[in-house]
Amino acid sequence: MASPPALPPALVLTAGLGTRLQPLTSVRAKPAAPVAGRAIVLRILDGLARAGVTDAVLNLHHRPETITGAVGCGEASGIRVRYSWEPRILGSAGGPRQALPLLGPRLLIVNGDTLADLAAEALAGLVAAHARSGAAVTLAVMPHPDPARYGGVVSDHDGRALAFSRAGGPPSDHFIGVQVAEASVFADLPAGVPAATIGEVYDRMLLNGGGRPTGAIRTHRVEGRFFDVGTPADYLAASLALALALDEPAVAGAGSVVDSSASLTRCAIWDRVTIGPGCRLHECIVADDVSLPDGANLARRVMVTSAAARASGRHDGQPIGDTVAFPIDA
Repeated sequence: MASPPALPPALVLTAGLGTRLQPLTSVRAKPAAPVAGRAIVLRILDGLARAGVTDAVLNLHHRPETITGAVGCGEASGIRVRYSWEPRILGSAGGPRQALPLLGPRLLIVNGDTLADLAAEALAGLVAAHARSGAAVTLAVMPHPDPARYGGVVSDHDGRALAFSRAGGPPSDHFIGVQVAEASVFADLPAGVPAATIGEVYDRMLLNGGGRPTGAIRTHRVEGRFFDVGTPADYLAASLALALALDEPAVAGAGSVVDSSASLTRCAIWDRVTIGPGCRLHECIVADDVSLPDGANLARRVMVTSAAARASGRHDGQPIGDTVAFPIDA
């Protein structure tokens, strides 16, 4: 019996701006945001290492120091990590093209700004299905959680991708941001030029001149948990849900001090935060270096320093000393 194919190196896409997560992404790049106390990108690398992936590449652009500071060389996750720098964002196809010299003929590509919690067997199954089919790209999909909010992938009964649908479109599967691809898919793209997979490169690969599916892109059903962290409200919900699933109590980040008389319920507290006596916070996100004065009483707010608020470009915040509180649901 043939042994399953070895897992290829992984490219984790971590270069994006994370615009919908502002003002938090003026503090850290989105993949460096802590979900249930551990950076998103570290949780992704942990899962890859458990599955047997030994090498990963991260592409960098926005707030790169917050990613490299959390990840380093990958020692915290037991995986070798190298970096691909993008002076300008190159997109979901241009990013892989830029990183090809650090990767092999086949690669895993994982979105670094969402969390797909897959068992090691699921990732190995994805790679094996890709190898058997001869496809150029195999997308990991799940049943669609919210077709009205997210687009999806329309496939035939053999798993051949037929179309990428928009939100509210025809019945589809949910692409969870994990895929296997042949390096040749990206090799002929011009280096250093932005390009997208869905909407550009992959769309051109779906059908032949006669309008029939080519089978170059396939889907593979996986089981697991998917956490969206697109907006501050999504981020908080994901952090709380993952902490509950892992049976890990919510804890304040490194260097944070919470007065014993303060009351915090369903909150995410980042690093070097100071919360004074008598503060009452419910469903709040408190980002790095925020200091809350005594008696602050807030619900469903995102708090960042005034410097981070200015950098975010948002203007709907409420100043509280040197802190600015934004509505979480805006």
